[in-house]
This record gives sequence, structure tokens and C-alpha cells, in this order.
Amino acid sequence: MTGGTTRAITIAGIIAASIGATTDVQAGAFGLREQSTQGLGLAFAGAASGAAGVSSIFWNPATVTMRPGFTSEQSLTFVNLTGEIRPTVGTAPFLLPFGDSGEIGQGAVLPAGATSYQLTDRLSLGLQTGTPFGLVTKPRPDWAGSVYGRSSRVFSLAFNPVIGYRVTDWLSIGVGANIEYFRLTLRQAIPVPGLSPALYPPSFVKGESWSVGWTAGATITPWDGTVLGIGYRSSVHHDIDGSIGFPNPALANVFGSIRANLNTPEKLSVGLTQAIDPVTRINLAFEWDNWSRIGDIGIVSNLTGTTVSHLPLNFKDSYFYSVGLEHDWSPNLTVRGGLAYEDGPIDTSNRSVRLPDGDRIIASVGASYRWNDKLTLNASYAHLFVGKNRILAGPGRNFDVGIPFAAIADVSADLVSVGFRYAWDSPASVAPAPLVRKY
Repeated sequence: MTGGTTRAITIAGIIAASIGATTDVQAGAFGLREQSTQGLGLAFAGAASGAAGVSSIFWNPATVTMRPGFTSEQSLTFVNLTGEIRPTVGTAPFLLPFGDSGEIGQGAVLPAGATSYQLTDRLSLGLQTGTPFGLVTKPRPDWAGSVYGRSSRVFSLAFNPVIGYRVTDWLSIGVGANIEYFRLTLRQAIPVPGLSPALYPPSFVKGESWSVGWTAGATITPWDGTVLGIGYRSSVHHDIDGSIGFPNPALANVFGSIRANLNTPEKLSVGLTQAIDPVTRINLAFEWDNWSRIGDIGIVSNLTGTTVSHLPLNFKDSYFYSVGLEHDWSPNLTVRGGLAYEDGPIDTSNRSVRLPDGDRIIASVGASYRWNDKLTLNASYAHLFVGKNRILAGPGRNFDVGIPFAAIADVSADLVSVGFRYAWDSPASVAPAPLVRKY
């Protein structure tokens, strides 16, 4: 094997590691729950039992049967991610003078919407759209960890058409498709022996994919004032097609374009909504995401058909718990709050500079104001506590370009969401509802 080919394979491995570091973001290690302004105000407690409004379709398609007539809901959530990565002892000494990442967070606006349409007293159709996965981080270009990441940009969009059927007055079921698109652009430095890290040349990877999964669920109303919801979102198999950009075009020609197969994790959501009195409800939620199914991801050259790298992401499953309370302050105003904890899939064994995530605590408040019989306005605020977590990369670690890197990441986020719900008609007959709400 020639020296040039060896160097090309090494660089291809670096690029492949980049894909893994951000593809895991797209696949759920940085999954986005911000599909509902109303749900955010409850820290997503009761989302699978309908407490997140029409947008509960995302968690449980059977909730489409809970609203009569023709109703639409839209949300815009601003996510202000704040984070910094500070190199520590364990980093290669020649990298330390280049310092920390600076502010890696980039603000993003996440749109989401849902519509339900009642065909008959028992049959309903719905459509939910949103951004289920994504990330934007951008450290300083020449910081100490630039060989593991300069910038990461991931965009996703999902369309979730569903159909729901009220089997009895106490049982509804729903199924649907999950049509998902994502696109990513990753940039990092390529280490070159003999060059100062400030002069390391840049590289990039771009890739995209369309794919389809499915969703199913049920709601059970054993008696007035109680709703239990169970929803399931299947894994989505993505065949990612990508291209590589090298400083030297000849290196790109060695491998040409690349591809990677990735299966997103299944999601199981359970929600409970319980009326305490006619104007107060408590909501509970539990979610399980099967991140451990991701395992290793192989990166394949389309030109040669060979696997140029393996990505041992080795995520663990994640578990999400939340509790929320709603109170109808008046016939037109409902206030709510929630608290959640997520035991996430990222820990020191698989944390990267692109995704310095960890276990989370979410605290939120929100309100809904019924402007008139057709229009309801929603607003929510939440703070996401992640805290300080250790990053380790290099020889013997998940992410390795042959240079030791150790750091402490300090991350948090503020989320502000506004939205509205609009009833397009006034149905003559109202479908039996498991809960009577005053807004």
C-alpha cells in the first residue's frame, strides 16, 4: 500500500468519524421533542394521552380522534442553545494553546404543525409535520478540538399522516406513516504532520436521505376524567448518500462519494391525564427510545464498495419521565407547568465535541388563551439543564483521529414557543371526548 493511499484511508476514516458524530444527532441522540407549544408548557407530560393538543399525534396517532370537526394547530419554538467546551489535561500538549471552543450554540427556530379532520363520529384523519431531529453547533474554527469538529449542521423534516378510529366510547386506535427527510453538513480540520493546528486544512461531508417508517397507538378512557395513551414510532431505515470535500481533489477521487446505513431508534410513549377536579388536571409521561440498536455504523465508498471505517457509537437506551399540571384559571385562560428528567443515550464513553449532550432536567411553564370560539393562543417557556460533562476522544475511544483530546463541556438551553389552534368549522355533532376542557 502506497503512502498516499494510506494517508487517504486515514483521512477517509476521519471524515467517517465526522459522519458518525453528527448522524447520531440526527438519529436521536439530540432528538427534538418541540412539536407542540402546549406540550412544552407541560414538559411533555401527557403528550401521548392528548395533553399536547392536536400535535399529540406525534406521540400517539390515536389522539386524532379526540377533537371533533376540522382543527389545525401551529407552533414556532426558538431554541437558544448555549455551550462551551474547555480542553483539559489529557489533550495533546501541542493543541492546548489553541484554547476552548468559544460559544458553540446556535439559535434555531423549529416549526411544527398538526391538523385533524373528523370524517364521521368514529373515523378521523390527521397530519403532523415537524423537525424530529437536528443540531447546529459552531465552535471557533481553530480551537483545540478542531480535528474532531469545526461545525455541524443537521436539518430534518417529517410528515406523519394518520388515521384514527373510535372502536368504542372508551377505546380509540390509530396508525400512520412517518415520512422522514434529513440533510447534514459537517466540517472539521484534517491533521497534517509538520503543520501547526492553525494551518490544518478544512474538509467537509454532505449527505441526505428520504425514508419511511410507521406509527401506531391507542387511547383508553376507562371513566370520565381519565385518559391513558400509548404510542409507538417505528425505526426508520436511512440510506445516506454523501460526498466528501478534501483540500486536495485527488484524495476525494480515491473514494468518490460515500454511503452509510442508519436505523433510527424506536420510540414508545405512554401518557396519563387525570382530572383532579373540573378545572385541574395532572399529566404524566414516560418515553423509551431504543438507541442501543444503533451499535456500529459502517461508512462505505461508493467508488470501491469497501468499508473505510466503522463507527462504534454504542449508545445506551434513553428513558424520559415527566409530570405536569394544568389549571383552568378562567373559562378563557389555562395555565400549566411541568418538570421532566431524561436519562439520555450519551455518556462519557460516546460523547463527542459535535454533541456534548448528557442527562437532562427540563422545567417549563405555559398558558393558553381562548381568544374566541375558534382561535386559541398558546405560549410556553422551558429551561433545559444539562450541566458539565466530560469529553474524551483519541486512541482507544469512540472518536479517534490519532490525537488525544479531553475536555469539559458545559451546556444548557432556553426554549420559547408560541402557537395557535384554530377550529375551521363548528361541527353539528361533537364526538364523545374523554376529557372536557374549558379552552
